[in-house]
Amino acid sequence: MTEHSRRRLAAYAGGGVGGLALSGAAALVGLIYGEVKLAERRIPKANTLPPAHDDTIWAAAGVSRARPPIRVAMLGDSTAAGYGAYRDRDTPGARLAIGISEAARRPVHIKNVAVVGAESPDLLVQVEALGNARPDLAVIMIGANDVTERTKPSVAVPFLEETVQRLRSVGAEVVVGTCPDLGTIRPLAQPLRAYARHLSRDMAKAQTVAVVRAGGRTVSLGDLLGPLFMQHRELFAEDLFHPSAAGYAEAANAVLPSCLDALGVRTRARSASTFTTRRVKPARRAAAQAVAHPGTEVAGAERFGRSAGRRGPFAQLRRRRPRTPQKSSPEAAVPVSVPLSG
Repeated sequence: MTEHSRRRLAAYAGGGVGGLALSGAAALVGLIYGEVKLAERRIPKANTLPPAHDDTIWAAAGVSRARPPIRVAMLGDSTAAGYGAYRDRDTPGARLAIGISEAARRPVHIKNVAVVGAESPDLLVQVEALGNARPDLAVIMIGANDVTERTKPSVAVPFLEETVQRLRSVGAEVVVGTCPDLGTIRPLAQPLRAYARHLSRDMAKAQTVAVVRAGGRTVSLGDLLGPLFMQHRELFAEDLFHPSAAGYAEAANAVLPSCLDALGVRTRARSASTFTTRRVKPARRAAAQAVAHPGTEVAGAERFGRSAGRRGPFAQLRRRRPRTPQKSSPEAAVPVSVPLSG
């Protein structure tokens, strides 16, 4: 997220509470405005770029490099690009590639077309950037810049839905890490932090319904990392906005089980929490539950032989884990330079 995006979040906060001000909440508006200005002074501007990692094959330790690679595409914003990491292997795309490689015992080709500062409308351009590539799996992380740029879910989410539809049409499985929780940003004070969390969750819920409708699955990434990031400063990069290498490792670990399952590598699934069941339910209800339960996967499901009802598509909540825990260190993985065909 850029400096411009941070300032747009401030503008969005002011606009969002404007209606309340008309009802006598001018003091709240002034308080949030002051908190925005304080956050702008506290958040240093990061000057690093994501490491180059746009077209790489990774092989986990002990994996034969002669086997044909699994093809993975990474799309989205600065989080998908790995802004805040300094090494290619620390970006979420590389972390996912290494994790998939170990579980599937095959090399993984990761093509990353994510762009720092991207918003949902930019996803269609990123699909074009894939060219003739036919990924087995596409992973998308998007939404934060839509929130900071004052884009409503009703405007932003249709672009995500179309992106998922286009990727599914070429045979790719799609996993979407929904909008991160901007309420975890440490320099934000209350009530601005609570307001940012509210906006983020609204975006994540709308994304979940749209992705399920388009044939993909989501992972509630923001709320998984929220409590963790609030407690551990080291999971943030130097700008206090983006994840560090350790933070990206947590993000990749959250999405990895769903990626493995989408690729046909079996996982263990259980209820998202003690308060939810794996019973099939309307996607809107599943989406509302997912944002409140860390790491929840939401995927389309059938009920009485139908994939949708009067209230839209059906979905199922799950919490996944790989059947075989990761044994080797990501540091032991190696980038492989081999020509790709097709």
